[in-house]
Amino acid sequence: MTPTPDRLEVGRIGRPQGLKGEVTAVLSTDRAERTESGAVLYAGDRQLVVVRARSRKQGWVLQLEGVDDVDAAEALRGATLTADPLTDDEVGDDTWWVHDLIGAEVVDPAGRTLGRVTAVEANPAHDLLVLDGGALVPLPFVVDRAPGQVTVDAPAGLLDGEPDG
Repeated sequence: MTPTPDRLEVGRIGRPQGLKGEVTAVLSTDRAERTESGAVLYAGDRQLVVVRARSRKQGWVLQLEGVDDVDAAEALRGATLTADPLTDDEVGDDTWWVHDLIGAEVVDPAGRTLGRVTAVEANPAHDLLVLDGGALVPLPFVVDRAPGQVTVDAPAGLLDGEPDG
Protein backbone atom coordinates (compact mmCIF):
# COMPACT_ATOMS: atom_id res chain seq x y z
CA MET A 1 0.00 0.00 0.00
CA THR A 2 1.31 3.46 -0.92
CA PRO A 3 1.49 5.84 2.04
CA THR A 4 -0.71 8.93 1.81
CA PRO A 5 0.90 12.36 2.06
CA ASP A 6 0.45 14.27 5.28
CA ARG A 7 -2.86 16.03 5.22
CA LEU A 8 -3.25 19.69 6.03
CA GLU A 9 -5.80 21.07 8.46
CA VAL A 10 -8.31 23.14 6.49
CA GLY A 11 -11.11 23.72 9.00
CA ARG A 12 -13.48 22.46 11.66
CA ILE A 13 -17.07 21.27 11.50
CA GLY A 14 -19.60 23.07 13.68
CA ARG A 15 -23.23 22.33 14.36
CA PRO A 16 -25.77 20.82 11.96
CA GLN A 17 -27.65 23.24 9.72
CA GLY A 18 -31.24 22.14 9.16
CA LEU A 19 -32.51 18.57 9.05
CA LYS A 20 -31.02 17.26 5.79
CA GLY A 21 -27.44 16.70 6.94
CA GLU A 22 -25.83 20.03 6.17
CA VAL A 23 -23.11 21.15 8.58
CA THR A 24 -21.64 24.50 9.41
CA ALA A 25 -17.88 24.80 9.07
CA VAL A 26 -15.19 27.34 9.74
CA LEU A 27 -12.42 26.97 7.19
CA SER A 28 -8.82 27.98 7.79
CA THR A 29 -8.02 27.99 4.07
CA ASP A 30 -8.69 30.56 1.40
CA ARG A 31 -8.47 28.01 -1.42
CA ALA A 32 -11.77 27.89 -3.31
CA GLU A 33 -10.96 24.34 -4.45
CA ARG A 34 -11.70 23.10 -0.91
CA THR A 35 -15.42 23.98 -1.21
CA GLU A 36 -16.09 23.02 -4.82
CA SER A 37 -18.41 20.16 -5.62
CA GLY A 38 -16.38 16.95 -5.59
CA ALA A 39 -13.64 18.30 -3.28
CA VAL A 40 -12.36 15.62 -0.91
CA LEU A 41 -12.00 16.43 2.78
CA TYR A 42 -11.33 14.14 5.72
CA ALA A 43 -12.55 13.93 9.30
CA GLY A 44 -9.96 11.59 10.79
CA ASP A 45 -9.80 8.65 8.39
CA ARG A 46 -13.33 9.27 7.08
CA GLN A 47 -13.40 10.63 3.55
CA LEU A 48 -16.00 13.37 2.99
CA VAL A 49 -16.88 14.55 -0.52
CA VAL A 50 -18.37 18.03 -0.87
CA VAL A 51 -21.72 17.93 -2.68
CA ARG A 52 -22.26 21.68 -2.41
CA ALA A 53 -21.16 24.57 -0.26
CA ARG A 54 -22.35 28.08 0.39
CA SER A 55 -20.68 30.94 2.19
CA ARG A 56 -22.29 32.60 5.18
CA LYS A 57 -21.24 35.34 7.60
CA GLN A 58 -19.42 33.11 10.07
CA GLY A 59 -18.06 30.47 7.67
CA TRP A 60 -19.61 27.88 5.39
CA VAL A 61 -22.54 25.50 5.14
CA LEU A 62 -21.49 22.19 3.59
CA GLN A 63 -23.52 19.31 2.22
CA LEU A 64 -21.28 16.24 2.37
CA GLU A 65 -21.85 12.99 0.51
CA GLY A 66 -23.34 10.35 2.82
CA VAL A 67 -24.32 12.86 5.51
CA ASP A 68 -28.06 12.85 4.89
CA ASP A 69 -29.74 13.72 8.18
CA VAL A 70 -29.30 15.74 11.33
CA ASP A 71 -27.98 12.73 13.29
CA ALA A 72 -25.20 12.10 10.76
CA ALA A 73 -24.37 15.81 10.80
CA GLU A 74 -24.34 15.90 14.60
CA ALA A 75 -21.89 12.97 14.65
CA LEU A 76 -19.38 15.17 12.79
CA ARG A 77 -19.70 18.16 15.15
CA GLY A 78 -16.27 19.38 16.28
CA ALA A 79 -14.36 17.25 13.77
CA THR A 80 -11.19 18.72 12.32
CA LEU A 81 -11.28 18.83 8.53
CA THR A 82 -8.10 17.94 6.68
CA ALA A 83 -7.22 17.62 3.01
CA ASP A 84 -4.36 16.43 0.88
CA PRO A 85 -1.95 19.21 -0.11
CA LEU A 86 -2.69 20.84 -3.45
CA THR A 87 -0.10 20.27 -6.16
CA ASP A 88 1.99 22.98 -7.83
CA ASP A 89 -0.11 22.41 -10.97
CA GLU A 90 -3.24 23.28 -8.98
CA VAL A 91 -1.90 26.41 -7.30
CA GLY A 92 1.09 27.64 -9.31
CA ASP A 93 4.80 27.56 -8.53
CA ASP A 94 4.83 30.95 -6.79
CA THR A 95 2.60 29.85 -3.90
CA TRP A 96 4.35 29.44 -0.55
CA TRP A 97 2.85 27.16 2.07
CA VAL A 98 3.44 27.49 5.80
CA HIS A 99 4.27 23.78 6.12
CA ASP A 100 7.00 24.24 3.48
CA LEU A 101 8.55 27.15 5.40
CA ILE A 102 8.67 25.51 8.85
CA GLY A 103 12.16 24.12 9.44
CA ALA A 104 13.67 25.99 6.48
CA GLU A 105 17.10 27.53 6.93
CA VAL A 106 16.98 31.33 6.62
CA VAL A 107 19.91 33.02 4.89
CA ASP A 108 20.72 36.56 3.80
CA PRO A 109 21.62 37.40 0.17
CA ALA A 110 25.33 36.75 0.96
CA GLY A 111 24.44 33.21 2.11
CA ARG A 112 24.97 33.78 5.86
CA THR A 113 22.69 31.65 8.01
CA LEU A 114 20.29 33.69 10.16
CA GLY A 115 18.39 30.79 11.74
CA ARG A 116 15.59 28.35 11.05
CA VAL A 117 11.88 29.03 10.71
CA THR A 118 10.01 27.63 13.72
CA ALA A 119 6.61 29.19 12.98
CA VAL A 120 4.73 31.63 10.80
CA GLU A 121 2.86 34.17 12.92
CA ALA A 122 -0.21 35.99 11.65
CA ASN A 123 0.16 39.75 11.84
CA PRO A 124 -2.24 42.43 10.54
CA ALA A 125 0.31 44.10 8.26
CA HIS A 126 2.27 41.05 7.07
CA ASP A 127 2.74 37.54 8.36
CA LEU A 128 6.03 37.03 10.20
CA LEU A 129 8.61 34.26 10.01
CA VAL A 130 9.58 33.30 13.56
CA LEU A 131 13.21 32.19 13.70
CA ASP A 132 14.66 29.80 16.26
CA GLY A 133 16.63 32.65 17.86
CA GLY A 134 13.44 34.66 18.40
CA ALA A 135 13.84 37.09 15.48
CA LEU A 136 10.73 38.02 13.53
CA VAL A 137 11.02 38.57 9.77
CA PRO A 138 8.11 40.17 7.87
CA LEU A 139 7.27 38.13 4.77
CA PRO A 140 7.87 41.06 2.37
CA PHE A 141 11.60 40.68 3.12
CA VAL A 142 11.59 37.12 1.76
CA VAL A 143 13.15 37.39 -1.69
CA ASP A 144 13.63 33.75 -2.67
CA ARG A 145 13.01 30.22 -1.54
CA ALA A 146 14.30 26.83 -2.48
CA PRO A 147 13.52 23.48 -0.88
CA GLY A 148 14.61 23.80 2.75
CA GLN A 149 15.94 27.36 2.41
CA VAL A 150 14.52 30.88 2.49
CA THR A 151 16.51 33.98 1.49
CA VAL A 152 15.61 37.26 3.21
CA ASP A 153 16.87 40.74 2.40
CA ALA A 154 16.08 42.59 5.62
CA PRO A 155 17.23 46.11 6.51
CA ALA A 156 20.33 46.30 8.71
CA GLY A 157 19.49 45.87 12.40
CA LEU A 158 16.09 44.24 11.85
CA LEU A 159 17.26 40.86 13.09
CA ASP A 160 18.72 40.61 16.61
CA GLY A 161 22.30 39.41 16.48
CA GLU A 162 22.64 40.23 12.80
CA PRO A 163 26.26 40.87 11.81
CA ASP A 164 27.10 44.53 11.11
CA GLY A 165 27.63 45.51 7.44
